[in-house]
Amino acid sequence: MEIIAKNRKAYFQYEILEKFEAGIVLTGTEVKSIRNKDVSINESFAHIDNGEVFIHEMHIGQYKQGNRQNHEPKRVRKLLLHKREISKIIGKVTQKGYTMVPLSLYFKEGIVKVELALVRGKTTIDKREDIKKRTIEREIQRAMR
Repeated sequence: MEIIAKNRKAYFQYEILEKFEAGIVLTGTEVKSIRNKDVSINESFAHIDNGEVFIHEMHIGQYKQGNRQNHEPKRVRKLLLHKREISKIIGKVTQKGYTMVPLSLYFKEGIVKVELALVRGKTTIDKREDIKKRTIEREIQRAMR
């Protein structure tokens, strides 16, 4: 499994409740750009529309050797999930405060996959506690050396 992009901010800004693996519908030039690691998922999010899941604001740079049929960098892309997973997601996302965010983008057996997470936003107090935990762990590691 070759990881292409990670959304490191998501682990800090959100409380991760559940993870899903989804395929993604791409064009040829998008796959080539992803292989060149010209992709960013930091600002992206998933949205449900008519029983289908779509990813918005995912930036895949244009393929350098592409021609006039090159793709649009921030187009909306469809995600491929099983119906039972989509119905489970719909049930939870309709609750207040829940959303879907991609955590990572990777190749699995030559196919591009997205790791989606059902998340709830953290408060500033929760973020401060995470920062305190990290600093304490660093200090313990330094003391043990």
